[in-house]
Amino acid sequence: MQTLRAIYENGVFRPLEKLELVEGQSVQLIIDTNPVTPKEMLQLAVEVYEGLSETDIDEIEEIALKQNYFFADRTEE
Repeated sequence: MQTLRAIYENGVFRPLEKLELVEGQSVQLIIDTNPVTPKEMLQLAVEVYEGLSETDIDEIEEIALKQNYFFADRTEE
């Protein structure tokens, strides 16, 4: 799956970057007319931690870095 920015001109979408697609390849477009900028994304991430202690933040980040935690069989908990 790829995410890219495009401009809609004259009834067609024009990618703003090079695509690794085969000519005639079918794709599915999801249109987001209000994309989040990198600066806005960073602000949203900061807001997630508001009101949490440093210990809480460290614990959350440690869990997030352990991919096994999300995909392991956790039925025993």
